[in-house]
Amino acid sequence: MTEPLQRHVQCVSPRGLHRIGYTEWGPRDAPVVLCVHGLTRNGRDFDPLAKALSDRYRVVCPDMIGRGTSDRAADTQLYAMPQYLSDCVTLIARLDVAQVTWLGTSMGGMIGMLMAALPEAPIARLILNDIGPEIDERGLRRIGSNIGGDPHFATFEEGERALRQTTVEFGPHTDAQFRFLSRHYVIRHEGRWQYHYDPEIARALAGALTTPLPALWNVYDAIRCPTHVIRGGDSDLLSVDVARQMTQRGPRASLTEFPGVGHAPTFIADAQIAVVAALLDGTSR
Repeated sequence: MTEPLQRHVQCVSPRGLHRIGYTEWGPRDAPVVLCVHGLTRNGRDFDPLAKALSDRYRVVCPDMIGRGTSDRAADTQLYAMPQYLSDCVTLIARLDVAQVTWLGTSMGGMIGMLMAALPEAPIARLILNDIGPEIDERGLRRIGSNIGGDPHFATFEEGERALRQTTVEFGPHTDAQFRFLSRHYVIRHEGRWQYHYDPEIARALAGALTTPLPALWNVYDAIRCPTHVIRGGDSDLLSVDVARQMTQRGPRASLTEFPGVGHAPTFIADAQIAVVAALLDGTSR
């Protein structure tokens, strides 16, 4: 498969119905890998990984509400974990499978932790990409300063340059790799180029930062499925200490660190894809 199937599923919130978009790669009868993106990104970030896995896995990559091809929220308060969890439960039901492997980057990993901690959770294996039960607020505030404001650009190239300045933490990428990261993120809308997410997400994040973030070790300790943590060696969101603690308590995760990468690994580089493939294929815990 060279291009994924483009699908939508209808979800519900206290404000009504909305659609969540997702891409689907690989055979429908293969084990499902659900890849969930970070705060303002979208499911197309996982295209290289999904394509590499699609000969033996059914890889599903949603756009969370307000991002990519999904509807924007009717209320800013819906940009929060309860709604994300509800939408993902609906999506898994739509896939008609009992279990999935969950790979979550940043926010996507936080959603995965919360779901995996629930009784009878449908997550058979959890891969957390640069996220844990404690978040370094310096990194979160850096992310918050880079989103919102509804920027617009005269050309795609202008938007790509602006994006590159705010995502240096992703680590080294070739021009072609960064063009890939931009192609579904800098989009043309009503004659102007803009980022492919609702800028109201920034308001929801600002509200969350008005008080110190609680640690979620009680959530992490409730996880029972095999868990693996991937950390950018230079991450300002997941500290070395928290990552090490995650290997010693709760599900006692295994850990991989990518030197020279911050928040967060993008799974475009062959070495990063190989780590995920080995975890899924059972050649690495």
